[in-house]
Amino acid sequence: MSKAWAVFLLSSANFFLSQFYRSTNAVIAPQLIRDLSLDTESLGLLSAAFFYAFGLAQIPITVFLDRIGARGMMTGFSLVGLAGAFVFSWADSLAVGILGRALLGIGMACNLMGTLKLLTLWFDPLRFATLSGIVLAIGTLGNMAATSPFVLLVDWMGWREAIRVVAGVTFLLVLFFYAVVRDRPEESAENRSAANSPENPSHWLGDLRLLLKNKDYWIISYGTFVRYGVFAAFQTLWTGPFLMEGIGLSPIAAGNLIFLINVGLLLSGPLWGAVSDRVFKTRKWLVCWDLGVLTLLLALTAGSGSDTGLTILVGLFLGFGLFQPGTLMYVQVKEIMPLRMAGTAMTGVNFFTMVGAAFFLQALGGLMQSLYPGASRSLPAFHTAFLLCAALMASVTVLYAFTKDTRGQEN
Repeated sequence: MSKAWAVFLLSSANFFLSQFYRSTNAVIAPQLIRDLSLDTESLGLLSAAFFYAFGLAQIPITVFLDRIGARGMMTGFSLVGLAGAFVFSWADSLAVGILGRALLGIGMACNLMGTLKLLTLWFDPLRFATLSGIVLAIGTLGNMAATSPFVLLVDWMGWREAIRVVAGVTFLLVLFFYAVVRDRPEESAENRSAANSPENPSHWLGDLRLLLKNKDYWIISYGTFVRYGVFAAFQTLWTGPFLMEGIGLSPIAAGNLIFLINVGLLLSGPLWGAVSDRVFKTRKWLVCWDLGVLTLLLALTAGSGSDTGLTILVGLFLGFGLFQPGTLMYVQVKEIMPLRMAGTAMTGVNFFTMVGAAFFLQALGGLMQSLYPGASRSLPAFHTAFLLCAALMASVTVLYAFTKDTRGQEN
């Protein structure tokens, strides 16, 4: 069991770094605007590059994760991300910055799906929702590390050197991960033989067709496209400008509210995983509940302004993190499909998760620039963006009610 927990900790540490890298632009946006000569739209594109590349990388991961194994896939992809971190740190233009962020997106693309695949093989299936919730909480610590702690590091040595220091830590973790982690418990010669035997291409192609024909897969994928797309767009980039330029809060007050989003997110994974496993014993209806609350929070935020009380803002932003059902959506699709397809199913959903983030990061920036030229980061611009996101989240809430509830099922 100690070996299983070593696998858990090392793979979760990789996901920690994935979350860290995707969130750094939120706190170094002023430096990026200055050093790379960016406007609102190009800043959105630069941040979206990480997620576009991350999303596209899910395609080969979907095909090969169950065949090659999480250890090799996570190691190889992480080395690409390491190169991306250095390229980004040397960027002197938008084009080079996009290249660096895209390589980072590819490099971090397997860290969540690889970790969930390892949990599937190393732990009891009835503990999966709870453990995956803890993994997402550890990832949230990465988001939090990319706020005030990263700001301190940037203030000390500059954003370029700070990125390179984190890249050095990444390299050491990748080496340790590859040396210690194995794809599955080596309980018997039969298991080892099965792990090393080549897989029939027609088998995984059939599995892929089975996934793509499943109605629930497409509903869950649309749900996570909107749910995480909206969340990532504001968490990783637009919340800071909304609070400082739209509402007029100080950088410290804005930073504190962004921190609260992450506090809520830190609690949400373990909370909803445990509640789903042990209390209500449902996946679908807890997801619907969370999506409905998020719709309400987005609508209320669209009505906020400079006269909105701090207590209300604290509740809105804490709730925006707390009512995130991402863990349960991955668990649900894993349980819908046969166990041998766990990696394929979850990665297939993760493709839409990351493409959603890229889409909303870029689309909201473009929308605000288009509708409010000269005032693209004004309060009316942000209110319009929030209302649109609330409407889309409401559509997801209704549609999700037609998915299959799967709590505890293993095929």
